[in-house]
Amino acid sequence: MAEKPPTTPRADSRPHPDTIAAIATAPGRGGIGVIRISGQGLLAFARALSARQVVARQAILAGFHAADGSLIDSGLLLYFPAPHSFTGEDVLELQGHGGTVVMQMLLARCLDLGARLAEPGEFTCRAYLNGKLDLAQAEAVADLIDASTASAARSAVRSLQGEFSMEINALLEQLTELRALVEATLDFPEEEVDFLEATDAFARLERLQQRLAAVFDRARQGRLLQGGPARCPRWSAQRR
Repeated sequence: MAEKPPTTPRADSRPHPDTIAAIATAPGRGGIGVIRISGQGLLAFARALSARQVVARQAILAGFHAADGSLIDSGLLLYFPAPHSFTGEDVLELQGHGGTVVMQMLLARCLDLGARLAEPGEFTCRAYLNGKLDLAQAEAVADLIDASTASAARSAVRSLQGEFSMEINALLEQLTELRALVEATLDFPEEEVDFLEATDAFARLERLQQRLAAVFDRARQGRLLQGGPARCPRWSAQRR
């Protein structure tokens, strides 16, 4: 039986007012074009657009229809329910044909259904605000997109996976422990136990300083990989 085109959605099928949508693929013509939508209550949004019942994390072949029921395009529809998505919200991904006109028509349909046009970087910003990424990982997304060499891409992927953040958090935890030892020594001066000496605090602090210096060196190297010498302040200062 042929799929019945949807009609214009009722008011109660419209998504959350702050639902965002944007074309996720690069401008121009291509075999595939992707539109992403993030917000709340997107099951109704998907039904209004495609007249299909979506299943979480399963690609469904669907037609994407205009308000009058005419077919805009056909392709794959994917649904990622909150919180198990990139942004931590409900996410829909429409994979259609990558023509400029058809992408704009499909995006206009999404806006007609109640989404608004996403601002640059807003999907990643929502992922950060919803605790899906930390700040270093959010910055790594842009670095990975802008990477011009394989080395720069590998460096960005490591940061995106949380390698840099985990190292910084480990240093912070050890530094906090050393601070607690210093405070214990100050709070209990009458005790015969020298907390700092007993825990080898000075050597531990020296090792922390060495690890922190290594982190700074790798950060400078990462800046050089991503943007050349102009992004590395120390290198630029030395050149002047």
